[in-house]
Amino acid sequence: MSSPVHADRLSRLRAELAARGLDGFVVPISDEHMSEYVGAYAQRMAWLTGFGGSAGTAAVLPAKAAVFVDGRYTVQVRDQVDGSLFDYVGVPQSSVAEWLGANVSAGQKVGYDPWLHSIDWVKATEKALKAKGADLVAVAANPLDAAWDDQPAPSDAPVAVYDTELAGQAAADKRAVIADWLKAKTIDTTVMTALDSVAWTFNIRGQDVSHTPVGLAFALLHADATADLFIAPEKVTDAVRAHLGNSVRIHDRAAFEGALAGLAGKKVAVDPDRAVAAIFTALEAAGAQVERHRDPAVLPKAIKNGVELDGTRAAHVRDGLAVSRFLKWMEEVAPQGGLDELGAAAKLKSFREENGALVDLSFDTISAAGPNGALPHYKVDATTNRAIETGTLYLVDSGGQYADGTTDITRTIAIGTPSAEMRRRFTQVLKGHIALATARFPKGTRGSQLDILARQYLWADGVDYAHGTGHGVGVYLAVHEGPQRIAKSSGGQAGTEEPLHAGMILSNEPGYYKAGHFGIRIENLVVVTPVSIDGAEEEMLAFETITFAPIARDLVEAALLSPAEADWLDAYHAAVFDKLAPGMDDAAREWLAAACAPIDRAPAALAA
Repeated sequence: MSSPVHADRLSRLRAELAARGLDGFVVPISDEHMSEYVGAYAQRMAWLTGFGGSAGTAAVLPAKAAVFVDGRYTVQVRDQVDGSLFDYVGVPQSSVAEWLGANVSAGQKVGYDPWLHSIDWVKATEKALKAKGADLVAVAANPLDAAWDDQPAPSDAPVAVYDTELAGQAAADKRAVIADWLKAKTIDTTVMTALDSVAWTFNIRGQDVSHTPVGLAFALLHADATADLFIAPEKVTDAVRAHLGNSVRIHDRAAFEGALAGLAGKKVAVDPDRAVAAIFTALEAAGAQVERHRDPAVLPKAIKNGVELDGTRAAHVRDGLAVSRFLKWMEEVAPQGGLDELGAAAKLKSFREENGALVDLSFDTISAAGPNGALPHYKVDATTNRAIETGTLYLVDSGGQYADGTTDITRTIAIGTPSAEMRRRFTQVLKGHIALATARFPKGTRGSQLDILARQYLWADGVDYAHGTGHGVGVYLAVHEGPQRIAKSSGGQAGTEEPLHAGMILSNEPGYYKAGHFGIRIENLVVVTPVSIDGAEEEMLAFETITFAPIARDLVEAALLSPAEADWLDAYHAAVFDKLAPGMDDAAREWLAAACAPIDRAPAALAA
């Protein structure tokens, strides 16, 4: 693959670096808030390389460049990024620091934007470069922005009040809890930079990041329960000002860096996983006493209150109706031919829009036919759009943003008759899904301790999947929310060692991907709930499944299901019918009854 456009952009960036006396530069997918999903203005890596994933980094030197992605994007990066321009490097097997350390020469200067990297990344990379006699240099202005002549401006959309009736807790009460936390630790101020934390803490929502209802803002929260909110003034309406009240002082977002200098002599809490290096540097230069603490909104945001849980349950029924209508439509239309990935995604969105409550999608729909399904984070566009053909699998991972909840669901369906291999792998994924859905575990259990439940049946066949099994989900906020996560423990990766608490929402999404052929994933959202067990000697937790849509029965190899697994599938489908049937017309209800019928049981002698 040759990409003249990206060759020109790489050349322009190198020329800009040379003009500034730099030999290299590092370009992450990030913004000033360390966001996973970033606004169009911050899509610097995509502009430079063509990579369309949500996680990755590029590094540029005078005669060499590389892109760094994890296992989710191994195939995608090769499809989207010109290998004659960039080396492909896998993480965590390697890292940007290791690659730079191996490729720089003594005396070279590698630039980085301190508003896009964590302080720990800076320290590790400085160490790797110093070992080679090279320097890591913070830039005052991003050189890529100078080369990007049509870079979009940050969004100027106004933020809106998120009603307490939906939030379940007043913003003033949330700030009071944070103030108590600060006082208990004898800290004066905490710096809040994560966009979803700001949105949750102040009960506001915005439109500045695609599919995530947040506004670009920073905040300083103080031990006296007052706060300073830094946000572009044109984004703040009279209604928002009235909602925030006198205890919240509103400033221009551009004044944030200068305000850090005003914290001289103060004890300030900063989250090293969510605050960029520039914030640490500014506070230290001002003479503040910086203490590392996790953002105090992170855990309470993840532990939903009763109002939030009731809202998200309602949103999931509404969303399940849309997804089920789509599955019915696919069953009728796809075998006729002429349908492609873009057309299917558009139709699914239209079903969601029909309920009248959809605010936005919760992420770009993964509409993946045949071999595209083997790319776990595939994103369809005009160049990759593939026909949905008979004899293949179709994987659709999608979600909606509703004022009362955020949804995320994956279903895999067969177009025509599935092969024996497809059925076996699908059933192994289903067995893992059921094992996690039915798990009971002591309070204090971490996501890393549960991950094997979902992988065990695939492992028995010598296969696996290269993504986590579950991520946290917000309520009308980020579809990927920390701190909780269900995944293999990997060098202390964020979330895997976080204890699960009642009220947390997570995904349950094991999968299997055969490169060049097909992909399978079954995803429901679950809520961590207390469970009572006769004779239990510890506090125990379990999962409540809150996603409702049929699972493809024609892909289930009944002989591989135990009686208990078949019982779970039948009970799940009975719940799907009970939740969704009242909202359907007669024809849809008849289809749903068939889709949710009990599984054909295999003879007991064959059950595994």
